[in-house]
Amino acid sequence: MKAHILWLALAATTLAACTSNQFTIDGRIDGATDSTELVLEASSNGSWFLVDSVSVGADGTFSVSDQAPPYPNIYRLRVGTEAICLPIDSLDHITVSTTLAQFATAYTLSGSEHAKQVMDIDKQAQPLAGGRGTAEQIAAYKRKVSEQIVADPAGIVAYYAINKHLDGRPLFDPLNDDDLRIIGAVANAFHSFRPDDPRTDYLVRVLTTGQQRRRSAEPTDTLYATEASLINIRLQDFDGREHDLTQVAAQHHVVLLSFTMYAEDFSPVYNKQLNDLYTKYRDRLAIYQISLDSDPVSARQAAQNLPWITVYEPNGPDAIEVGAYQVMGVPCTFVIRSGEIIERVDEPTRLPAAVARAL
Repeated sequence: MKAHILWLALAATTLAACTSNQFTIDGRIDGATDSTELVLEASSNGSWFLVDSVSVGADGTFSVSDQAPPYPNIYRLRVGTEAICLPIDSLDHITVSTTLAQFATAYTLSGSEHAKQVMDIDKQAQPLAGGRGTAEQIAAYKRKVSEQIVADPAGIVAYYAINKHLDGRPLFDPLNDDDLRIIGAVANAFHSFRPDDPRTDYLVRVLTTGQQRRRSAEPTDTLYATEASLINIRLQDFDGREHDLTQVAAQHHVVLLSFTMYAEDFSPVYNKQLNDLYTKYRDRLAIYQISLDSDPVSARQAAQNLPWITVYEPNGPDAIEVGAYQVMGVPCTFVIRSGEIIERVDEPTRLPAAVARAL
C-alpha cells in the first residue's frame, strides 16, 4: 500500500514538472463560434512556423498552451489573415480580449507588461498605416518607439520594434544612418547580454549588411559630423574585470574609444601618442582601448603597463563592436564628450587637435 502511494506521489510530481514549464494564452473573441479556428505561430527571425491550432468555444472563449521558449520570442495569434503579435517570456499567462470583426485592431492584452508594450507599438501604428500618416506623424511615432528601444535594448520588445514594418517598409531602415544606430544599439545589447540567443546572430547580420550597403554608397572616410548616440560596449580586461563604456563615459567628461591591434607595427607609436595625451589631460581624459589581436597572450603582455582601460575582444575584426562603429581599419579612435560621439579620428596625428577641441 505504501509503495502504491509513493508511486502515485512520484507520478504526480513528474506530471507537474512536465506541465509547469509552459506558457498559456487564453481569452475571449466576441462573435466567434466553435467553427472559428485560432492559429498560434512563433517567429523565426521574420518567418513564422505553426505551434498549435485550436477551435474557439461556442461562447468565444479559448485557451492554448505550449512549452515555454528557452529565450523570449514573438508569437502571433491568427484568425484567417488577421493576426495579433505578442511576446512570450518563459511562463507567461497572457489574456486576450477582442472581437471577430475587429480581431487585430480592437484587442487588448493583459498579464504581461511586455505584451502591453508590443500592443501599444502596433496600435499606435494603426492610424498611420495605409498612407494615412503624415511624414511628421510617422517621425514622431519613430521617436517614441526609439525611446522605448533605448530604454531596454536587450529586451524582446526592442527586437520586435526594430523589425516592425509600416505599409510594407521597415520602420527602422538599415540604409538610414540614424536608424542603423538604433539597430546597432539593439544588436550590441543582445551581443552583450544574450550572446546565445538565436536572435543575436540575426541582429548582427542585419547590422553588418546595413553597414556594408552604406559603405558601398558613401565614401569610406566619412566622419561623424554631428554628435551621435553612444553604442555601449561591455568587455573584460586581461584580468577578467568587466568594463562598461557607458559608465566610463558617464564618469569622465571626455573619453577616447580606441580600436587597436598591439601586434601591428603602428602600435608603439600610436600608444605613445595616446600616453602623451593621457599624461597631459589625466584629470579630464579617460581612454577605453579595445584590443582586436588574435593572440590574447601577446596582447596582454603589450597592455600590461598601459595606464588606461584595456579590454580584449576575442572575435577580433569580426566583432559586433567593429561593425557597430563601422571600424574599417586600425587604429581608429572616437572622441566621446558628455556621453556622445563628437568625432572620429582615423589618423593618429590628428588626435591632439581633436582632444583639445573636445576639452
